[in-house]
This record gives sequence, structure tokens and C-alpha cells, in this order.
Amino acid sequence: MGSKSNSPGGRARSPVSIFIVLGICCFFYLLGAWQKSGFGKGDSIALEITKQTDCNIISTLDFEPHHNDVPVIDSLVPKAKEFKPCDAKYTDYTPCQEQDRAMTFPRENMVYRERHCPPDEEKLRCLIPAPKGYVTPFPWPRSRDYVHYANVPYKSLTVEKAVQNWVQFQGNVFKFPGGGTMFPHGADAYIDELASVIPIKDGSIRTALDTGCGVASWGAYLLKRNVLAMSFAPKDNHEAQVQFALERGVPAVIGVLGTIHLPYPSNAFDMAQCSRCLIPWTSNEGMYLMEVDRVLRPGGYWILSGPPINWKTYYKIWKRSKEDAKAEQINIEELAELLCWEKKYEKGDIAIWRKKVNAKSCRRKSVNICEAKDADDVWYKKMEPCITPFPEVTSASEVAGGKLEKFPARLFAVPPRIAEGSVPGITAESYQKDNKQWKKHVNVYKRINTLIGTTRYRNIMDMNAGLGGFAAALESSKSWVMNVVPTIAQNTLGVIFERGLIGIYHDWCEGFSTYPRSYDLIHASGVFSLYQNKCELEDILLEMDRILRPEGTVIFRDEVDVLNKVRKIVGGMRWDTKMIDHEDGPLLTEKIMVAVKQYWAVGSSGGNGTSLGES
Repeated sequence: MGSKSNSPGGRARSPVSIFIVLGICCFFYLLGAWQKSGFGKGDSIALEITKQTDCNIISTLDFEPHHNDVPVIDSLVPKAKEFKPCDAKYTDYTPCQEQDRAMTFPRENMVYRERHCPPDEEKLRCLIPAPKGYVTPFPWPRSRDYVHYANVPYKSLTVEKAVQNWVQFQGNVFKFPGGGTMFPHGADAYIDELASVIPIKDGSIRTALDTGCGVASWGAYLLKRNVLAMSFAPKDNHEAQVQFALERGVPAVIGVLGTIHLPYPSNAFDMAQCSRCLIPWTSNEGMYLMEVDRVLRPGGYWILSGPPINWKTYYKIWKRSKEDAKAEQINIEELAELLCWEKKYEKGDIAIWRKKVNAKSCRRKSVNICEAKDADDVWYKKMEPCITPFPEVTSASEVAGGKLEKFPARLFAVPPRIAEGSVPGITAESYQKDNKQWKKHVNVYKRINTLIGTTRYRNIMDMNAGLGGFAAALESSKSWVMNVVPTIAQNTLGVIFERGLIGIYHDWCEGFSTYPRSYDLIHASGVFSLYQNKCELEDILLEMDRILRPEGTVIFRDEVDVLNKVRKIVGGMRWDTKMIDHEDGPLLTEKIMVAVKQYWAVGSSGGNGTSLGES
């Protein structure tokens, strides 16, 4: 599966250094050229184009007169400090799920697998290196099935899950056949069975949650059916499972159902599943199933495949007594009834429930209803064994929380939360205006960098997503966007899910729940204005560098004085930057800055010729 252009050898200098020699006018044209084939490292196509390119004919990159380079105002300030590379042992460092720190916390209820971020004095303030021989991932859709061994050099899953067809090792790549513990005939056949009950084909189901996802093959194969799955699994239960998912180009985060709420709003997902996820659904008074209920939309579906379903066939294989396995399923059935879930299907290893569309049709005994006023206020908040109430309705046929359009119509339809006035200061008119504005911004981004909208940028993050306008304007099967709503910003994540997009809450003063080198493109609009005086800007930038792939791109949009501070810091981070005026003219104080992270890896030479991978 390899290619000569992937070979670690013969790399005299990074493509980014070539761009600098040719001049900034060629910067993004050449960036596109050397990545056309999907491989950044030593790409022969790009090297040939650098010999031929005449930048004078690239009209789309003419920054005059509207895109003048913006000088650094505080140029007399001493040069920014240079950030050194971290030791090679940190190639897969995830600060808030770091293994040694995790092991100091209790095992009970998976507390040790939850987020535990380092205190300020223990933060690594160095650049996380890529592993030796790192190459740009395969372009989508090939990346769904193949991953370079050099990028995720861990073989344990090929042994542990060999009979379950999760992943195979072939030469210098991993192959993902689409198998899973509970779908031995492949994810497609499994999804086909689900689709016989759940309306996956008509756009009714757009957002899904995969609990304990493994390498996220369910989410990977849902993508071609226009369903976006947010997959999560704890770090190190199986080596590199979430890392494999992201390397494949599939949405995933490190996460666990433990003692704190999942970082998603209530009534968010159209569908959720546990495919032998081994979550103890009946423990803690059913608290984990209650949390799934919180994030599941009225009318949404829950799939359970694996224990205790089909216990009569498997209880001996599971090394459990018949009575124990039977009791677990009975407990799940009783919990589902309390949650107002109606069982729609059970055959073989699969059971499917549907959540009622409102509380009026519920027939349940007295239950413990959650007293919290805001079911979306979940960041680091402890879960309790209580049931999140349905939104109020006026009739038995009304969908609690509002009925959604089928996708893709819901992408630009006015979301129910906005129509009902649940988001302070946001009206249907301001929502439409925001969409129009982001379409304009994204069109400008595409003129600046013609790679946007291609398979080169598969995994995209919006660090301050607002109403999701950036992701909506980019919507394409070629990419997906992780919409991050900062915990100190207005809570708009529910709106984003109602649009058929996915996202997560996060505090950018801390590390994100992902592996290094997860994202190809990061969009940061207003992030640094938002976090001024909240935490150190360099810590946010170092975290961005950690999660950005080598030769990945960052688009900043912020006030010029803030961007000048940012530009000074990234000057010591092996990023190449260009700051340009706002698309509406140079008099606006908001500017755009584009940065590209240089290629370097353990044992390679950086831009200054220093051998990297040593602290």
C-alpha cells in the first residue's frame, strides 16, 4: 500500500521551507501542489511544481489591495522565545489523560480514566514531536481502510482483536476491514440490520453517539450514509483505539462514562449505541443509561448489541451464570421503561429501543427527576442517578424540544432552540445573518487557500464554533468539523447539534481530549480575545500545535493587537505565518492570520537544522 513518495529518505528540506524561498505569494498554491497526492513528505509532484510555478499568474492569491500583509506593531519587543521539542517519549502525549497521572486516581467507577489535567507548574511547554517517519495520512475515503504504521506504530490490537476483524497489519500499513466484536460480517451488514428498524436512509437520523467505540468502524461506515457519529473510548483500554479512529479520518475523542457528565448538551443525538462497550448500564442505580437518555433526542434510538442481549446463547462463553445474565437484561428493560423508551426490536445479538417523543405518552411509576435547572451545564459536573425531564409540550403529538427537519434541510433551517427563544440574544433573523456572514468568510478562506474543501483537510476543528456557521458553510463528505463551544462562551452547542453537526464543550486553558496530530485544519475565530486574562496564550497555542498535524494549517480571525501577540509567540514554534486584512478592507481592526506548521519528526532536522526528538 506504500508509495515511493512516502519514503522517509531523500528529504533534503521540508516543503514549507521551499515556500519561503519562493516567496509568500506562492505559499498556498504550492501548499496545495505538494499535497495533491495526499502525501506531504518529500512529494515529488510538489518538488517539480516548485521549478515551474510563476506566481504572477495566481490571481486568487493576489493580496493587493484588499489583503495587505499586516506588520507586527510591537516589533521592538525582544524576539519571542524558541520552544524546544519535547523528548521523543512524548510523541503520543495527552496531558489530561496521561497514564502515570491517571493511575494515581481511584479505579472505582472509572475515575482514573476521566480527565485529570496537570497543574500549571507541571505543564509541558515544549513541542510534541511526530514519530520517526511520520507521513501525511491517506486521503479520504482511502484513509477509512488504511493507516500508515509509522503514524501509529502499535500492533497490539492486531493480536488482541485478530478474530474480530478490527485491524490487520500488512507491510507498512494497517488495514481496517470494517469488522467489529458484534458485527463479524462487517459494519455495513450491521448498519443494514439497524436500518430495517431505524430510518437511517431518509435524513431523519443525522447525529449518533458511539459509547466505547473501539477503532470507530461503526462511525466510519455511517459516514457514507450521511450520519455523523461522535465516538469515544477511554485511553489505553486497548492501545491507540481512538488514535486509530482519528488517523482514519473519523470523529472521535478520548472519553469515558465515569462520574462526570459527558461533554455534550441534552437532547443532542438522534441515535446512540453500545456495541459490546462493556459499560455496566445497571450499576449506580442506572446512572449511565440515564446519561445516555439525557443526550438522546426525544424520538431518538438506542442500540445495545452484546451482553446481556442474547444471554441464553452466550452466558457460558461470558463465564456468567444464567441467573446473573438474565437479571441484567431484566434490569435494563426496567430502566428503559422508566426512561420512556419503547423496545422496537430484538433479534440475535441486537436490541433497539426508541425514546418517546414527549412525556405525555409515558407510562411509568414515580421516578427521581433531576432538579438541575440547566441540563446542558455539564462541564466537570457530577452525574446523579436521576432522569432529565422532557421539554414541555402542549399536545400528545408534539415532539419535545421541537421537531427537526430531515438532513440536509436542517443544516440551515432555524433550529428549535432559536425559534423558541432559548438562546439569549439570538433570533431567527440574527441566525440567518450569521449564516450569510460565515458563507462569505469561508469563500474568502477558500480563495486564500485552495486546499480548503478538498480531502487534504479531512479532520477540521472550530475552536470557538458559535452557532456552527463555519462548519455549515464547509459541509461536505470530504471533511468533518469538531465544533468546540468554549465553557466560558455562550452555550450554543445545542443549536449546533440541531443543525445536524457535532461538537463538544471544552475549556481551552486545558488540554483537549485527543491524541497529538489529530487535526488537519484548525479554525480559531475570536479565541484569543475570549481567553485574554483567563490563561496563558502560549499554553493554548502549544495545545494547538500538539493536536495539529505536521504541515497542517491554522486560520486565526481576531483583533489585530491580539493577533500580533499570537504571531510573536508562534514565531518560536516552527510555524510559518501570514497576516492579512479583513475581507472588507484594511480599516477594520479584525484581521486574518494563516499559519502552517512545519514538518518535523523524531530524528529529523527542523527549520534551524537542529536534530529534534531530544529535550
